[in-house]
Amino acid sequence: MDITDGGPIAGPSNLTLEERSTDLELMSIPSVVGREAGERDPLLLRSKLVSHEDIDGLKHRKKGKKLANFYQNQNDHITTVLKPLDILSAEGEQDIKDNALKVRIAINVSFAANIVLAGLQLYAAISSLSLALFASCIDAVFDPLANLILWLAHRASKNAEEKKWPASGSRFETIYGSIMGGVNVILIVESIQEFITHSGDELQQFHLPSIIAVGIAFVTKLALFLYCYAIRSSSSQVQVLWEDHRNDLLTNGFGILTAAGGAKLAWWIDPMGATIIAVCIIAVWTRTVYEQFTFLGGITAPPEYQNLVTYQAMTFSSDIQKIDTIRVYHWGPRYIVEIDIVLDPHIPLWRAHDISQELQDKIEALPDVDRCFVHVDHEVEHKPVSNVWDCLKNRSDPFRSIERECEDVGCTIKLSTDFNVIVYL
Repeated sequence: MDITDGGPIAGPSNLTLEERSTDLELMSIPSVVGREAGERDPLLLRSKLVSHEDIDGLKHRKKGKKLANFYQNQNDHITTVLKPLDILSAEGEQDIKDNALKVRIAINVSFAANIVLAGLQLYAAISSLSLALFASCIDAVFDPLANLILWLAHRASKNAEEKKWPASGSRFETIYGSIMGGVNVILIVESIQEFITHSGDELQQFHLPSIIAVGIAFVTKLALFLYCYAIRSSSSQVQVLWEDHRNDLLTNGFGILTAAGGAKLAWWIDPMGATIIAVCIIAVWTRTVYEQFTFLGGITAPPEYQNLVTYQAMTFSSDIQKIDTIRVYHWGPRYIVEIDIVLDPHIPLWRAHDISQELQDKIEALPDVDRCFVHVDHEVEHKPVSNVWDCLKNRSDPFRSIERECEDVGCTIKLSTDFNVIVYL
């Protein structure tokens, strides 16, 4: 049955709709006509597009901005889904080529700048003995390590090292975030100790060269932040970099204010600033580590991306009768895709292989897909073999009695010449 007929999804007829909706293995989707000749719209998705005039009209209504954004996002999603796999793959490859130089500049310049700024901020912290500047210095010292990991990951993804490190080093971010959290906990303890042991209202000495050094770091980070922000969607590594530069802007700016305040206004401003900076860094990296753990744990892809993969598989070839199961989940920052397709039981093996292999290659060429596995089946009911053996196990009845009882599980049995029972599912 075609999906546009509104019929039930494929599956055993003895199951209720509620039981089918909770079983991923039974949520198969009928296929539609393939799109070998070019872009087609067998599900009439293009009819759901909302015109730009209507969207602009919604924006001028009271509380209509959210609705306009919804329809705009829906239009973008439908447009993406309707593109053939070849075009999607070509666009993804072209985007990578167009942004390759920009990504290299962002990674290499950030790496070099962070090495210089780490030394500059280390000088500022040691010479001023400001806890707030020490807090911002810790983040600056660890930045080159983070950039080194990103650089190695970027290099590994471009050469044969990918066979040794298939995740491209992206999972080291979890370890890095844990180290950052531990170091900042030490700084918080040091700040608390300063609150307890400090006596009198004597202000700290104002050290102008330290403020100037951190100010230079602030301006440099601002320039890097603006550059990486402009190309953040082109690479997951640049995404990490612009977030790191954003965090450094906050810590450096707040560090300058609290270090100067501790020298000019009140002594407690400096340790208070160090505590706030350390807590903020721990919170930011805890969120990053949590996100990375969800990726490592295999969290599912967003519904929009699952819809894209499902539609492309449904419309890939007219030989695909149904889509039994589709799973799209993270494996590090990229996706693993599993597709179970249903073909005619009598289709030649070479044809079944060619269809599944071509579908796999096309899906793997999509942006953000790391691997795709296509499984081929000839039915969607998946009758368990254990039911058959339960009928035969520990039986002493005659052969005809066994044959009658096995009819209930939908199998056929025959008696071979050597009196062994042969079961046909």
